[in-house]
Amino acid sequence: MLEVIHLSKKYGKTLAADDIGFTVPDGRIGILLGPNGAGKSTVIKSIAGLLRFKGTIRIQGQDSHTMEAKRSFAYVPELPYMYEALTVREHLEFISRAYGIPLSEEEAASLLRRFELDDKQDKLGSELSKGMMQKVSICCALLVRPKVILLDEPMVGLDPAAIKELKAQILELKDQGATVLISTHMLEMVKELWDVTFVMDKGHILGTYAREALANEDLEDLYFSVTGQDRTREDGRQTWEQ
Repeated sequence: MLEVIHLSKKYGKTLAADDIGFTVPDGRIGILLGPNGAGKSTVIKSIAGLLRFKGTIRIQGQDSHTMEAKRSFAYVPELPYMYEALTVREHLEFISRAYGIPLSEEEAASLLRRFELDDKQDKLGSELSKGMMQKVSICCALLVRPKVILLDEPMVGLDPAAIKELKAQILELKDQGATVLISTHMLEMVKELWDVTFVMDKGHILGTYAREALANEDLEDLYFSVTGQDRTREDGRQTWEQ
C-alpha cells in the first residue's frame, strides 16, 4: 500500500504540490494523471525520496525514509540514468547486490528477453539509446520484486513491443498484490490499466476516481470534464490546451 498524506513541496516561492493526499491499496494500479507541469513528477520524486517535502509518505505502512520502506519499492524515472562503464547485464548484477537479491542466470535471461535486451546485455551504458536505457531501468526495477512500484512517464521513448510488454508486466504485478502508481499525461497508454485515477493540475489533486464507480464513463472524457481543458488535434496527435 502507498499512502501520501498532506504532501507539500515548494521550489522557491512556487508551490509545486499543495497538500496532496491519496492512497493506492495493495493489488491496485493508480494513475496520477495531468498535463505537463501539473506537479506529478514532484509527487513521484518525493515518494522516491529524491526531494525534501512537508507531509508524510508511507510505503507498506512504513515511513518512506526508513530502510524497510526502501526495500519494498522500486522507481522507474522519466529520464533513466545508466552507469556509462557498466554493461546492461552488470546493471542487473549491481541492483541484485545492492538489494541483496539473488539473481539466477535463468531469471536474468528471462527478464532481458522479455524486453528484447538479450542481444544487448554486453553493451555499455554509454552505448545505449534512450529507449534501451528505459528498458534497462524497468528491468532493474522489476528485479527488486517490489511491493510498491512508481513509474514516471514510463512509456515515453519505448517501441510498441516494449509498451505491450510493460503493460503485461504491470498487470502481472497487480495480480501478485503489488501497488502500482503511474504518473503520466498520456491518456491512451493507461486506459486499460487503471483502477483508480488521481487527476492533478497546478499542484492540486482535482479529483479521485475509482474505475468501478464510473460505470462506462471514458477516462478521456472524465479528464477533460474535471480539468476544464479543451481537446484539439494537430497532425493527427492529441494535444491539451487551457
